Amino acid sequence: MALLEVKNLNKTFGKTAVLKNVSFSLPNGRCLAVIGSSGSGKTTLLRCLNFLETPDEGTVYVNGKLLYDAARQKAYSENKVRAMRTHFGLVFQNFNLFRQYTALQNVTLAPLLAAKGDKASKEELEAIREKGRALLKRVGLENKMGNYPHQLSGGQQQRVAIARALALEPAILCFDEPTSALDPELTGEVLKVIRSLRDQETTMIIVTHEIRFARDIADYVIFMDEGVIVEEGPPEQVIDAPSNPRTVRFLERYAET
Repeated sequence: MALLEVKNLNKTFGKTAVLKNVSFSLPNGRCLAVIGSSGSGKTTLLRCLNFLETPDEGTVYVNGKLLYDAARQKAYSENKVRAMRTHFGLVFQNFNLFRQYTALQNVTLAPLLAAKGDKASKEELEAIREKGRALLKRVGLENKMGNYPHQLSGGQQQRVAIARALALEPAILCFDEPTSALDPELTGEVLKVIRSLRDQETTMIIVTHEIRFARDIADYVIFMDEGVIVEEGPPEQVIDAPSNPRTVRFLERYAET
């Protein structure tokens, strides 16, 4: 059984259809890379999965259970939407860290707020902080826990963002162009962390312009163009031997840049 099943997802902004009948599935512990030109619908797809945008049509299943049905969207309260988001962790391309909080505070803020809402004990709150410290150590930032975002490089900030996304133990970790805001010399440290997550069989969806990285890390690749999944399959099929002319043209343009 697939961990994630997306069926016939549609999203329109005004008169522009951005997602058109997007359907795919992702098994547990596998990595999906989504590639395509700017404006192809990649980021909108991630935002719909994280319920930062509301799909107009379609359904989302997690662990075989219906999580979201666009036909019932008016029935979903704000609390329900907030609960649905916990199945997905999203790492933004521009980090989106809270500038007034340290690295550790950024990682632990959401779990602590949730725990305090449930009237957790001091021991439980300290366990959350300890978990935050462990996550920062996991991404190689054990010596930066007390640093504020402005005291960190872009690569370090993105690694804090990854630790923050992991803090709520999402079923699926999503990355939206995780290296696009980084200088080339900082890209490697972030990709190294993502590779380590892949080695630990973290279920991931990665929207990326790093085609070589997608080939190396992904179990499956989706190529999107104009809101449609044009081609999908293992990387050796989609990237190394594409069958659709639109995929071929995209990869040729990439090779020329």
